[in-house]
Amino acid sequence: MQYRNLGKSGFKVSEIGVGCWQLGGDFGAMQAERAEAVLKQADACSINFWDTADVYGAGLSEQRIASHCTNYPCKQRIIATKVGRDSRLYPDNYSKAAIKANIEASLQRLKLESLPLIQLHCLPEPVLKAGDVLAYMEDFQQQGLIQHFGVSVETLDEALFAVKHPKLSSIQTIFNLFRQDHSSELFPEAQANNVGIIVRLPLASGVLAGKMKKDQVFSEQDHRNYNKDGEFFSVGETFSGVPFELAVELAEELKLLVPEGMSPAQMAMRWILDHAAVSSVITGASTAEQVKENASVSALKPLDKALHQKLSDFYFDKVKQHIRGVM
Repeated sequence: MQYRNLGKSGFKVSEIGVGCWQLGGDFGAMQAERAEAVLKQADACSINFWDTADVYGAGLSEQRIASHCTNYPCKQRIIATKVGRDSRLYPDNYSKAAIKANIEASLQRLKLESLPLIQLHCLPEPVLKAGDVLAYMEDFQQQGLIQHFGVSVETLDEALFAVKHPKLSSIQTIFNLFRQDHSSELFPEAQANNVGIIVRLPLASGVLAGKMKKDQVFSEQDHRNYNKDGEFFSVGETFSGVPFELAVELAEELKLLVPEGMSPAQMAMRWILDHAAVSSVITGASTAEQVKENASVSALKPLDKALHQKLSDFYFDKVKQHIRGVM
């Protein structure tokens, strides 16, 4: 496993992180034993960056992480959580006291005295741009509740606003073969301002792994079922905004470009890591084997320039015009 700087935090984070949304059962029920196997494999693969949120399973994801960390302590492990989408805050109750209460609840569930990294979790754009919540984060940092703070955003415009904040350590954003614009518009700004980029949805909700079919059935609890067309939150969060059946077709076409010895998923994630502004790619995994496959990407050689050009052409010629929602 290779490691990179996470902006001005000073943290060295694994190039491949582990996303822990699924530990909360939000993609369908996950037994405790299976969740523990995922976390044990993350340790075995030297993945030290774990990303969760207070709303994942109404705190269950944080609790499962805390249980594992208690049994298997590791000083190098960096736990990042999020605040801002809980119903006590979202969409219009972002008072300082309410946010602090949620952060303190995360501290209790994670059994930590101070959060290594707290991320504002896809706040409504007007709330983010008002600046009050970012100012609260500075105060919480001074109080010792949090060590560093970042934002998790839904749009490029939100990222470009946040990247200039002098205390911001990281931006978590959607970036993948179906969503490439950040590389030219956001990444130079992030590097100039020493802000780390955390990439989520590297496989566009899994479709870029090339294993889904048009008649795929997802569980009722899975956002790929209930938010396929943006009925519950930003349409861009599910399959990166590409209509599902078209996304499956495009993923099949991309298989023709996969280098020998790589899987489609590995190519998609290696492409992301080839961008120097990226600090870590967080990938969800429902099995230990998936964690191991994801981690292997860090050891792969960069893709060649010719392939990068083909993947860029593919995006602008066949994908971008079909993305729904604000990018």
